[in-house]
Amino acid sequence: MSDPILLQPGQLLARGVCRHLRQHDFATLEEFVPERGKRVDVMALGPKGEIWVIECKSSRVDFTSDAKWDGYLEWCDRYFWAVDQEFPTDLLPEGTGLIIADAYDAEILRMGEEAKLAAARRKALTHRFARTAAQRLHAYRDPKPGSV
Repeated sequence: MSDPILLQPGQLLARGVCRHLRQHDFATLEEFVPERGKRVDVMALGPKGEIWVIECKSSRVDFTSDAKWDGYLEWCDRYFWAVDQEFPTDLLPEGTGLIIADAYDAEILRMGEEAKLAAARRKALTHRFARTAAQRLHAYRDPKPGSV
Protein backbone atom coordinates (compact mmCIF):
# COMPACT_ATOMS: atom_id res chain seq x y z
CA MET A 1 0.00 0.00 0.00
CA SER A 2 1.39 3.41 -0.96
CA ASP A 3 1.87 6.03 1.70
CA PRO A 4 0.03 9.20 0.58
CA ILE A 5 2.92 11.31 1.85
CA LEU A 6 5.28 9.67 -0.67
CA LEU A 7 3.00 10.13 -3.67
CA GLN A 8 3.28 13.12 -6.00
CA PRO A 9 0.26 15.48 -6.29
CA GLY A 10 -0.80 14.02 -9.65
CA GLN A 11 -0.56 10.49 -8.26
CA LEU A 12 -2.82 11.47 -5.36
CA LEU A 13 -5.39 12.79 -7.86
CA ALA A 14 -5.10 9.55 -9.85
CA ARG A 15 -5.76 7.51 -6.72
CA GLY A 16 -8.95 9.45 -5.99
CA VAL A 17 -10.06 9.11 -9.62
CA CYS A 18 -9.47 5.35 -9.59
CA ARG A 19 -11.41 4.98 -6.34
CA HIS A 20 -14.33 6.91 -7.80
CA LEU A 21 -14.38 5.01 -11.08
CA ARG A 22 -14.36 1.69 -9.22
CA GLN A 23 -17.73 2.73 -7.76
CA HIS A 24 -18.99 2.91 -11.38
CA ASP A 25 -17.64 -0.59 -12.17
CA PHE A 26 -14.60 0.63 -14.12
CA ALA A 27 -11.25 -1.14 -13.94
CA THR A 28 -8.34 1.29 -13.93
CA LEU A 29 -4.62 1.32 -14.57
CA GLU A 30 -2.35 4.20 -13.64
CA GLU A 31 0.56 5.23 -15.86
CA PHE A 32 -0.61 3.08 -18.75
CA VAL A 33 1.29 3.04 -22.05
CA PRO A 34 -1.10 2.62 -25.01
CA GLU A 35 1.84 2.77 -27.43
CA ARG A 36 5.53 3.54 -27.25
CA GLY A 37 6.14 7.19 -26.37
CA LYS A 38 2.75 7.76 -24.75
CA ARG A 39 1.87 7.35 -21.06
CA VAL A 40 -1.54 8.27 -19.73
CA ASP A 41 -2.10 8.98 -16.04
CA VAL A 42 -5.20 6.77 -15.81
CA MET A 43 -6.84 4.49 -18.35
CA ALA A 44 -10.25 3.15 -17.37
CA LEU A 45 -12.08 0.18 -18.86
CA GLY A 46 -15.83 0.33 -18.31
CA PRO A 47 -18.39 -2.44 -17.83
CA LYS A 48 -19.52 -2.17 -21.48
CA GLY A 49 -15.97 -2.08 -22.86
CA GLU A 50 -15.76 1.71 -23.03
CA ILE A 51 -12.28 3.17 -22.64
CA TRP A 52 -11.59 6.47 -20.93
CA VAL A 53 -8.32 8.37 -20.54
CA ILE A 54 -7.90 10.67 -17.56
CA GLU A 55 -4.99 13.09 -17.31
CA CYS A 56 -4.31 14.39 -13.79
CA LYS A 57 -3.06 17.95 -13.50
CA SER A 58 -1.96 19.26 -10.13
CA SER A 59 -1.30 22.89 -11.10
CA ARG A 60 -1.50 25.50 -13.83
CA VAL A 61 2.18 24.93 -14.66
CA ASP A 62 1.62 21.16 -14.88
CA PHE A 63 -1.21 21.78 -17.36
CA THR A 64 0.50 24.44 -19.50
CA SER A 65 3.69 22.38 -19.82
CA ASP A 66 1.76 19.42 -21.31
CA ALA A 67 1.64 19.86 -25.08
CA LYS A 68 0.98 16.21 -25.91
CA TRP A 69 -2.45 15.62 -24.37
CA ASP A 70 -4.36 15.73 -27.66
CA GLY A 71 -2.32 12.74 -28.84
CA TYR A 72 -4.22 10.66 -26.29
CA LEU A 73 -7.62 11.37 -27.88
CA GLU A 74 -7.13 8.60 -30.44
CA TRP A 75 -6.75 6.07 -27.59
CA CYS A 76 -10.10 6.49 -25.84
CA ASP A 77 -13.85 6.86 -26.20
CA ARG A 78 -13.86 9.78 -23.75
CA TYR A 79 -11.10 12.06 -22.46
CA PHE A 80 -11.08 13.74 -19.03
CA TRP A 81 -8.97 16.09 -16.98
CA ALA A 82 -8.74 15.41 -13.26
CA VAL A 83 -7.84 18.44 -11.17
CA ASP A 84 -8.24 19.55 -7.58
CA GLN A 85 -10.78 22.02 -6.24
CA GLU A 86 -8.39 24.98 -6.59
CA PHE A 87 -7.44 24.41 -10.24
CA PRO A 88 -8.51 27.17 -12.70
CA THR A 89 -10.84 24.99 -14.81
CA ASP A 90 -11.38 27.73 -17.40
CA LEU A 91 -7.96 26.70 -18.81
CA LEU A 92 -9.26 23.27 -19.84
CA PRO A 93 -10.23 22.75 -23.50
CA GLU A 94 -13.89 22.57 -24.55
CA GLY A 95 -15.22 19.12 -25.34
CA THR A 96 -13.07 17.40 -22.73
CA GLY A 97 -14.39 15.92 -19.51
CA LEU A 98 -13.79 17.33 -16.06
CA ILE A 99 -13.25 15.44 -12.83
CA ILE A 100 -12.60 17.17 -9.52
CA ALA A 101 -10.51 14.90 -7.33
CA ASP A 102 -8.41 14.57 -4.24
CA ALA A 103 -6.44 11.63 -2.83
CA TYR A 104 -9.56 9.88 -1.55
CA ASP A 105 -12.37 10.35 -4.08
CA ALA A 106 -13.53 12.30 -7.09
CA GLU A 107 -16.61 13.61 -8.84
CA ILE A 108 -17.29 13.77 -12.56
CA LEU A 109 -18.53 17.29 -13.28
CA ARG A 110 -18.55 17.13 -17.07
CA MET A 111 -18.49 14.18 -19.45
CA GLY A 112 -15.99 14.34 -22.28
CA GLU A 113 -17.37 14.18 -25.80
CA GLU A 114 -17.72 10.62 -27.03
CA ALA A 115 -15.56 9.54 -29.97
CA LYS A 116 -15.90 5.77 -30.32
CA LEU A 117 -12.74 3.82 -30.96
CA ALA A 118 -12.50 1.65 -34.05
CA ALA A 119 -13.15 -2.02 -33.26
CA ALA A 120 -9.62 -3.16 -34.08
CA ARG A 121 -8.04 -0.49 -31.89
CA ARG A 122 -10.48 -1.25 -29.03
CA LYS A 123 -9.60 -4.95 -29.20
CA ALA A 124 -5.85 -4.30 -29.23
CA LEU A 125 -6.09 -1.73 -26.44
CA THR A 126 -8.28 -3.96 -24.27
CA HIS A 127 -5.79 -6.80 -24.80
CA ARG A 128 -2.86 -4.56 -23.80
CA PHE A 129 -4.82 -3.31 -20.77
CA ALA A 130 -5.49 -6.90 -19.61
CA ARG A 131 -1.88 -8.02 -20.13
CA THR A 132 -0.52 -4.96 -18.31
CA ALA A 133 -2.87 -5.53 -15.38
CA ALA A 134 -1.94 -9.22 -15.17
CA GLN A 135 1.79 -8.46 -15.38
CA ARG A 136 1.53 -5.84 -12.63
CA LEU A 137 -0.41 -8.24 -10.41
CA HIS A 138 2.18 -10.95 -10.97
CA ALA A 139 5.04 -8.53 -10.19
CA TYR A 140 3.26 -7.56 -6.98
CA ARG A 141 2.79 -11.21 -5.96
CA ASP A 142 6.24 -12.35 -7.13
CA PRO A 143 8.61 -9.36 -7.17
CA LYS A 144 11.71 -11.53 -7.73
CA PRO A 145 10.83 -14.13 -10.37
CA GLY A 146 13.41 -16.83 -10.86
CA SER A 147 14.63 -16.80 -7.26
CA VAL A 148 14.12 -19.89 -5.17
